[in-house]
Amino acid sequence: MPRLFVAALILLLAPAACRAAEFTVDKTDDGVAVKVDGKLFADYLFKSGSKPVLWPLMGPTDKRITRAWPMEKDVPGETDKDHPHQRSMWFSHGDVNGIDFWSEGKGRIDHRELVEAEGGPQATIVTKNDWLSPDGSELICQDERRYTFHADGDRRWIDVEIDIEAADGPVVFGDTKEGSFGVRVASSMRVQQGVKVVGRIVNSEGQENLAAWGKPAAWVDYSGPVEGETLGVAIMNHPESFRFPTHWHVRVYGLFAANPFGLSDFTGGESNGEYTLPEGETLKLRYRVLLHKGDEKEGRVAEMFEQYSK
Repeated sequence: MPRLFVAALILLLAPAACRAAEFTVDKTDDGVAVKVDGKLFADYLFKSGSKPVLWPLMGPTDKRITRAWPMEKDVPGETDKDHPHQRSMWFSHGDVNGIDFWSEGKGRIDHRELVEAEGGPQATIVTKNDWLSPDGSELICQDERRYTFHADGDRRWIDVEIDIEAADGPVVFGDTKEGSFGVRVASSMRVQQGVKVVGRIVNSEGQENLAAWGKPAAWVDYSGPVEGETLGVAIMNHPESFRFPTHWHVRVYGLFAANPFGLSDFTGGESNGEYTLPEGETLKLRYRVLLHKGDEKEGRVAEMFEQYSK
């Protein structure tokens, strides 16, 4: 039997988990849909509320790992409808030159350009965005975001690079806990469910649940039940990112955010996190978002951080 035929037969019969993932991207007027092996991984939406977001985020078993509201209403089993600015996965901040970009209906982050949207063994989306005053008349800063999507048999992950440029004067990032790189987990994953503790937060220092709030850590993992199985999402902070290890605005009600600026809140006033980005300079933020089965041990979060950090 010819060798090429045998090799092709082995590849055809190999389990799907052993094959390299194949990514496709579908561009629309509203954003970009990223699919892995024909199944939805994430939609990048140019505009949801006052900013770009990724929603939904589909975990490795094709279940939603982030909250649907307010993008989608009346989802079975989803009861929490608080904090309408917490939209699946996003980046913003509560005080930039005195303007609140964290809340809805205040500062605007407008999509300006889709630079790249490519599939293959991985998928890449690159966008440029303008941070504007509420009426759109004043440009505060600009950013370029690169999202690189990966998958293996048990995990999916997104490498996120955000470069913020002070293109029109200095930019002051105020010291507030209301920020910055955020995920709102699925309602069923929340740690606090009434009087019950259901989900679990743990960070790289071993601090759990309420004890993880405001602490600096290389990574934080949030896991809990989703439609009959345990799934998790971890956010990792790259050592080359601004103010590594970042502090974490992570809450038992489902908010999960890395915030390098809110130091006075997080340290009880011992430090001040305000930062001025001089005109013409760039602030670099780097994260990996890992969607996995089980808790942080089954998801091999610490192991993946070691790989990511190098």
